[in-house]
Amino acid sequence: MTQAEAITAFVALFVVIDPVGLAPLFIALTRGAAPRVRFIIGARAVAVAAALLLLFGLAGESVLEFLGISLPAFQIAGGILLFLTALDMLFDRRTKRREDQAHTLEEDPSIFPLAMPLIAGPGAIATVILLSGQAQGDPLYLAQVMGVAAAVLGVVLLLFSLASPVERLLGPTGINVVTRLLGMLLAALSVQFVLNGILAIWPN
Repeated sequence: MTQAEAITAFVALFVVIDPVGLAPLFIALTRGAAPRVRFIIGARAVAVAAALLLLFGLAGESVLEFLGISLPAFQIAGGILLFLTALDMLFDRRTKRREDQAHTLEEDPSIFPLAMPLIAGPGAIATVILLSGQAQGDPLYLAQVMGVAAAVLGVVLLLFSLASPVERLLGPTGINVVTRLLGMLLAALSVQFVLNGILAIWPN
């Protein structure tokens, strides 16, 4: 992989994963969590996302084909799940559930929706499959693609680690407003995922 190809791959994955856009979502999804707990959630989400991208990078489309799942179907399913999360953010159901579960089990968003579909979503998985397909059996090229993906995920973790200072800056009222706004944006993004999947199946 040349330097230009590496930069292109980094930019493509960076735009698709959008670490800057994920940071405020992470703040909203982990609102009120202690800094240590928040770091663990972020690190676990990035680790799971890295494992998923590595799996699809190595196995490519054969994984989905083996399971009988098309990328459009994957997009539609991810969009529906993301929409349910958006509803929780809009109506503050997460806070109510946390109060109900205070003496039982604390809710953990690291796997869903952070790792998938927000970080390792359909777009990121499709991009990794596309980039890995250019390796044409070259293990060094494939390793470089995985290195580029790791670099983007490193940026995600870095921005996640800054979540607590940002939350303190905004305060409870600011976080509440941001959570509602991001819930709206997340709902729109989820609908876009579903539309992209439908258009991929029926382009006309």
